[in-house]
Amino acid sequence: MLMFLLRRSVLAVLVALSVSIITFALLHFTIDPAFAMAGEDATDADVQALREAMGFDRPVHVQYLGWLGNVLTGDFGVSPYFGLPVSDLIVERLPITLTLGALATVFAVGLGVPLGVISAIWPNTLIDRLSLSLAVFGQAIPNFWFSLVLIIFLAVQFPIFPVSGAESLGSYVLPTIVLGTNAIPPIMRLTRTGMLDVLSSDYIRTAWAKGVRPQQVFFKHALRNAIVPVVAVAAIQAANMFGGSIVVEAVFALHGIGMLAYESILRSDIPTMQAVILIFSMFFIAFSALSDILNAWLDPRMRVA
Repeated sequence: MLMFLLRRSVLAVLVALSVSIITFALLHFTIDPAFAMAGEDATDADVQALREAMGFDRPVHVQYLGWLGNVLTGDFGVSPYFGLPVSDLIVERLPITLTLGALATVFAVGLGVPLGVISAIWPNTLIDRLSLSLAVFGQAIPNFWFSLVLIIFLAVQFPIFPVSGAESLGSYVLPTIVLGTNAIPPIMRLTRTGMLDVLSSDYIRTAWAKGVRPQQVFFKHALRNAIVPVVAVAAIQAANMFGGSIVVEAVFALHGIGMLAYESILRSDIPTMQAVILIFSMFFIAFSALSDILNAWLDPRMRVA
């Protein structure tokens, strides 16, 4: 298990390094950072002065190594739009995104897995059809439209929850429902498929023949083996919710990392864009590594993969 953890850690570091190189190269080769940050009304002299001040006149590999060295010390540079260190902006806004992502993940897994198990236990019944209908609804509905519907009915017509902001835990209820609903379908369907496959296995029939209680058959024997692929999908969905909440944060005026990404793109804030993209990629890398570790604990055969 120790060697497995070491291999996964090294792989995660290499992926993070690759993402940082690709991101840095794309931002510097596809656009002129100095011109984008100076604005359309800037003169050539202004652009050149900004290019020299920000170090954009140096070779790209020198810029990258300097940026990477600063990042390793926690220095992401200074935002030209906000006029503040990017690290301060991230520290200020990251808790909002982490809270929203954590609540949405718990909501999605807490509903998706039980619905998948129930659908597999009673296939082709009314419960199964309702669960599959919910999955289709969650997969098809646009986040921005669902957000507006919830705001109209649960915040305006019936003022149960706040319309926007993050002043209290209640402010996260509606955005949590929106983000989580979109992640429930893949978790539910994969849980249902895995449970159906496992429940038709010989060892499950043997457990039934031995008189094992239904709760033990479904949750101790069947779910443990069916949950392995679900963990990987749930990890990707969690990463999407932690890093892909830009639309939801914008609609509900939650000033988290997603909103910071939106603002930095509009203002061509290169240092902030680089930091936010790196953080979003870290979410995917971290959750992928955690899913591998959890699956290795659930299924020891994966440790030699």
